[in-house]
Amino acid sequence: MPGPDAHGFNLSTVFSTVAAAVPDQVVLVWRDRRVTYAEMDARSTGFASLLVQHGLGSHVGREELAGHESGQDHLGIYLHNGNEYIEAMVGSFRARVAPFNVNYRYVEEELVYLLTDARTKALVYHSEFAPTLAAIRDQLPDLELLIQVADESGHDLLPGAIDYEAAVATPVPASGLPEPDGDDLYILYTGGTTGMPKGVLWRNDDIYVTSMGGTPFGTNEPFASYDAIAEAARNAGGSMKLLMIPPFMHGAAQWSTFHTITSGGTIVLPDEVRRLDAADAMRVAARERVVSIPVVGDAVALPLIEEVERGDYDLSGLAAFNNGGAPLTPGVRDRILETLPHILVMDAAGASETGLQMSSLSLKGMEAGTATFNPVAATALVDDLFTRVIDTGEGEGWLAQRGRVPLGYHGDAAKTARTFPVIDGVRFSIPGDRAIINAEGQIVLLGRDGVTINSGGEKIFVEEVERALAAHPAVRDVIVVGRPSERWGSEAVAVVQLEEGAEATDEELVAEAERHIARYKVPKAIIRVPSVQRSPSGKADYRWAKAQAVPDAG
Repeated sequence: MPGPDAHGFNLSTVFSTVAAAVPDQVVLVWRDRRVTYAEMDARSTGFASLLVQHGLGSHVGREELAGHESGQDHLGIYLHNGNEYIEAMVGSFRARVAPFNVNYRYVEEELVYLLTDARTKALVYHSEFAPTLAAIRDQLPDLELLIQVADESGHDLLPGAIDYEAAVATPVPASGLPEPDGDDLYILYTGGTTGMPKGVLWRNDDIYVTSMGGTPFGTNEPFASYDAIAEAARNAGGSMKLLMIPPFMHGAAQWSTFHTITSGGTIVLPDEVRRLDAADAMRVAARERVVSIPVVGDAVALPLIEEVERGDYDLSGLAAFNNGGAPLTPGVRDRILETLPHILVMDAAGASETGLQMSSLSLKGMEAGTATFNPVAATALVDDLFTRVIDTGEGEGWLAQRGRVPLGYHGDAAKTARTFPVIDGVRFSIPGDRAIINAEGQIVLLGRDGVTINSGGEKIFVEEVERALAAHPAVRDVIVVGRPSERWGSEAVAVVQLEEGAEATDEELVAEAERHIARYKVPKAIIRVPSVQRSPSGKADYRWAKAQAVPDAG
């Protein structure tokens, strides 16, 4: 197995390569389960065999399709975290079926939209979701295959559904399994917290090389071959142990998972996977001596560090908190480094449409600048008209990625053309973030243009306002949105959750914000809520916040 095929690496063969190299190492720990690479590889093959048995796979070659089109069957993964999630992903890739993430918080209407938009042929789901699925099944005529994972809910199998454990025991068909390809799709649905979810279509090879471990840490050159991946996994000796708190349905969690898999490492799950239980997570982290804990902004990091401050946990083996997907405010980052001075905090930024774009490292006494990152080589800023790349030190523009970027948005030619333009013969991904490139070549992230507030002709980046308010010790969480204003056209409003038992007047919160940002950016109103709603991954839910600020906005 010297090198990838003509179309590059595929995620199924990446997994089987590592499994062959370190078969007895543990890939996943959850409660009393310790699944080895060899076991998970075999189960993934069983899952693939079931899909092939049902005629699912790839039907039209990539070369015959436009960027927004798919020639493969699609399988939705409607699961909480568990070994089944990774097995379903790898098994789908092995059958040349494209898996995609399903948000398990969606209500019936949202699920119908998503599963229809994705042209879902097969669905693997936890039993607890069976009643929801039963209620909408007649609205999904293309859905042919249901695979049900037993759980504590005790719900019976839906009519015609296959039990998951039976699925992974399926023998390989006499005709064999297809040969996965680097052109096969990796589909990631966006969160839909600012608009309707969109399916981002990546080639396996591109997402693996940019974001999922295909480029060894600290280098700019991808692995040269599958043999090189196998050697790296053997040499790592199973040293990488990662506590996975964010749901696998979140892109950053999938990316971290495959980074760990590439090094033959172990994914450790908290005992409680349906919600964040900080005490449980820290107990498991200490018990398993994890090296890294991925977090998604303050919503995940703050409860964890509070628990460490309260408890007595041996975290001497912990080396890093890795943040991505949502901003980490300076106050929370400082608390992490104060409480765990031996670790580093790595902040990574990227999007479903770009992959990993940039990162910053903070150590105790050497904290990185707020929202300031070092870009990877493929990251750039382009001008407002999408005509050229902005030079170092030139100022503000659109944050962009070039080279290995997605093919497009599933089923949406117009949005594909807008988001993935060609500039000077090079294809870019420009999903809508504004940023500044400073004289040192660092990128200062301003925020997503789609949630930017235009107030009296001035742009207000909500993340900057959120950071300013979060600096007040009484504020536990905050989301800032715009609402109509007769005077300004639009004005900033803060939806705020205070710490339990804490008090702060609107004037005190505004005064704190004024210490950090210009007066025109300061919220014109504070709306207090018992709990700020975020996605299961910790990302801000701007649609929910807008409904709090403008009740009739929906």
